[in-house]
Amino acid sequence: MITELGHFALILAFLVAIFQAFVPMYGAWRRDARLMAVAEPAASAQFLLVAFAFAALMYAFIVSDFSLRLVVLNSHSAKPMLYKISGTWGNHEGSMLLWVLIVALFGATAAWFGDNLPPTLRARVLAVQGAIGVAFLAFILFTSNPFLRLAVPPFDGQDLNPLLQDPGLAFHPPFLYLGYVGLSMAFSFAVAALIEGRVDAAWGRWVRPWTLAAWVFLTIGIALGSWWAYYELGWGGFWFWDPVENASFMPWLLAAALVHSAIVVEKRESLKSWTILLAILAFGFSLIGTFIVRSGLLTSVHAFANDPERGVFILMIMGFFTGGALVLFAIRASTMEARGVFSMVSRESALVANNVLLAVACFVVFVGTMWPLVAEMFFDRKLSVGPPFFNLAFTPFMVLLGLILPVGAMMPWKRGQITKAMRPLRYVFVLAIAVAGLVWALQTGRSLIGPLGAFLGAWLVMGAMIDLGSRTGQKFNAARLLRLPRSDWGKAVAHGGLGITMLGVAGLTSWESEDIRVAQVGVPFEVGGYTLTLNTVEEGEGPNYLFTKAFVTLGKNGRVISQLEPEKRVYPIAQMPTTEAAIDYNLARDVYVVIGDEQVNGGWAVRTYIKPLTNWIWIGCGLMALGGFLSLSDRRFRVAAPARKTVKKAVPAE
Repeated sequence: MITELGHFALILAFLVAIFQAFVPMYGAWRRDARLMAVAEPAASAQFLLVAFAFAALMYAFIVSDFSLRLVVLNSHSAKPMLYKISGTWGNHEGSMLLWVLIVALFGATAAWFGDNLPPTLRARVLAVQGAIGVAFLAFILFTSNPFLRLAVPPFDGQDLNPLLQDPGLAFHPPFLYLGYVGLSMAFSFAVAALIEGRVDAAWGRWVRPWTLAAWVFLTIGIALGSWWAYYELGWGGFWFWDPVENASFMPWLLAAALVHSAIVVEKRESLKSWTILLAILAFGFSLIGTFIVRSGLLTSVHAFANDPERGVFILMIMGFFTGGALVLFAIRASTMEARGVFSMVSRESALVANNVLLAVACFVVFVGTMWPLVAEMFFDRKLSVGPPFFNLAFTPFMVLLGLILPVGAMMPWKRGQITKAMRPLRYVFVLAIAVAGLVWALQTGRSLIGPLGAFLGAWLVMGAMIDLGSRTGQKFNAARLLRLPRSDWGKAVAHGGLGITMLGVAGLTSWESEDIRVAQVGVPFEVGGYTLTLNTVEEGEGPNYLFTKAFVTLGKNGRVISQLEPEKRVYPIAQMPTTEAAIDYNLARDVYVVIGDEQVNGGWAVRTYIKPLTNWIWIGCGLMALGGFLSLSDRRFRVAAPARKTVKKAVPAE
């Protein structure tokens, strides 16, 4: 009964979304206050209906309702409760329902907290958000219905993909979707502004928090996925440039550019056309990511579905929204005249450079991701674009970005001098060079990436600290520092987090060591200055899997550091093995141990990695997200944005 009600609620939400997409838009065109006013209750009703449908689906997973086809394919009665719940979105249909739920949530949030928006803009934003809901609700109802029933329910289900039965993967998709779908609000604001034919400082103030929130959630989602890949897949890497990894990374790059360009619109009323274009492209790349994951055109360990028909439907959605918005942008581009004038040396120019580097980096990732598909379709060639291409083509843009950020943050608006901006940073630059030189001297014969990463990390972190301190006046004032706006703190923390992440990536890439051997029980072996001893190997049974667990003692200089317990698991229902690495975490390094198969001549295959500075990657990502949250909590985002100089009041149509 509950699942039937959930299905019915989804159909009602589709009808409400159609109403929300058309009636307020027509009302804004007619300047009819009564028609525009229906946008808010419609957005709220759509959210409540989709939320009920999602709760009904989750209930079916929790109680193991095997009359529902989706539950049979993605659950099992012996599965732990956490993974029964996460199984709701650990599949194509359920994840798309989560996608639509977040679309509706953002629309409802704009309705609940958008009182400071002009009535016509508010109505148009909610109408565009409703139209996005219409498209994806239609996609769910007509191609991916999660409420399909089975005439003869089986006794038990086929279990969730064992790789998804992990806490990291339980929380990774919701955060990632909050970022993907959050960019739909920036898109809705951009299309609404294009329809009105006006983009001003107030618009920049309104769109920035939505974009920043999406960027923060994307940061958390990408970091969780990267951390999961690191400890769960057993290969010891944090990023493989997989197509689905790239699908989330490209919108993240464009969202970062959009956050910075919106600042220029708000402060100087410049870069209007570019900011609108970024808002369209950022959401467009979110749709591209959805297409990559669900079309089956690109092979990935992360892919949800392999149905070309669904891929064509998503391609049509992407073409309608992105293509339509770009056509509207071309028609309205002449109305977005920039007012602010700035010199080549100014904060505006630094932000333009920031945007160009991020956008070109995104384009590089896009080309590398899609080129195998293009080569196969048009040249009938099977190609593989792997990490060497991405590392070589992408890294220079991030290095340039790291070099520019501290200087750009110190630049004044409109007009500045490089020498004046560099004056407070000169000691930081010298110290960063010294850090790089020290690393170069210590590493002896390694690549340049380590010293370069050390320089960029020190440069960004100390540059952020100098920027924050300079805002207290010519003489440092600790009391004034604590009273600085949270957005200033957020910027410094986020830029510092980027530096720490760069240092972590460079350290792991440059100084990682690996050892693969057949280890005999009770016989110690050395790896990177550490002593490891395989004590014993046991077999046993978990809640819904069988395991082979090794007990390894990690020591150094005759002292025991920790006891590691790497596992191999086999899930009988899914008939799939997984690897559970054992990791001794440390700020300076990780010792990463993976147990393999028992060998014919005795002993066990054991892989051991020494991974320097790995945890700095996650710490840096956490600081970037924290910086975004600090900026979002700034009171300037909670008060009304500056009113437009001339806003016509909506009057009822006669």
